[in-house]
Amino acid sequence: MAVKIYSKYDKVKYLRKEALPTALCPGCGGGTVLNAFANALDELKIDPKDIVVVSGIGCSAWIASPHFLADTLHTTHGRAIAFATGVKVGLPDKKVVVISGDGDLASIGGNHLLHAARRNIDITVILVNNFIYGMTGGQVAPTTPFGAITTTSPYRNIEHPLQISETVAAAGASYVARWTTAHVYQLIASIKKALQVKGFSLVEVISQCPVQYGRRNKMKEPAEMLRWFLKNSVPVSKAKKMPPEELEGKFIIGEIVSRQRPEFTEEINKLIKEVAERYGLGDDDAD
Repeated sequence: MAVKIYSKYDKVKYLRKEALPTALCPGCGGGTVLNAFANALDELKIDPKDIVVVSGIGCSAWIASPHFLADTLHTTHGRAIAFATGVKVGLPDKKVVVISGDGDLASIGGNHLLHAARRNIDITVILVNNFIYGMTGGQVAPTTPFGAITTTSPYRNIEHPLQISETVAAAGASYVARWTTAHVYQLIASIKKALQVKGFSLVEVISQCPVQYGRRNKMKEPAEMLRWFLKNSVPVSKAKKMPPEELEGKFIIGEIVSRQRPEFTEEINKLIKEVAERYGLGDDDAD
């Protein structure tokens, strides 16, 4: 029966059939992100054989592995971008994509995130931000909204959340955008653009976690969280005209930055060529 259901989904060609039906929790936004990524690749006519998808550890890491039918690298916690950097330097002709969560990429892996943006290495990061450590019990995360309830902040969170997209933009990324899982078409468009950018690109996806976050914060149903996203989303253009106090608890959506900067892999290959020419080395010697 499951095979018949999934065979009606025209993007099933991008999925590993052995991973279906999904192990993601009911109502999780991970399925929306997977669908958006598959649609972006399909619209760009990118062959999955030409990409490497890297993930870390956590709920959102499952989006790439085991679900996506491509070369995938499931790495240690927080190290997905470090592994992806190695893949890109070693295989510069491949499109390298990292898909993982906020705990994995912006907490334990936060330093790798910042320095990959600073280096402007040509990888695309889809960071799924569900405000919480969903897989390990619902603990407070650097992205947890102020005042929210988690297992480790049972009375309320007194920390203000890390603004991931703005931080990565300030670090030097070529392209940064933020959307929610309630803005699917805009999300697909941004993933498409990120995949075509030469340099480091980040698409942050605000995603629902009704099981760990929602039920502790009076939003047990996925639809309640999606309505919350829509109600509190503010376009970048409007946010620029608003004072900080009015933006408290809001989600600034849209393109944060889009620019051209020298890209790390091209620069390192230029350097190799320069050194080889300076010392009269052949290609084999330079390697």
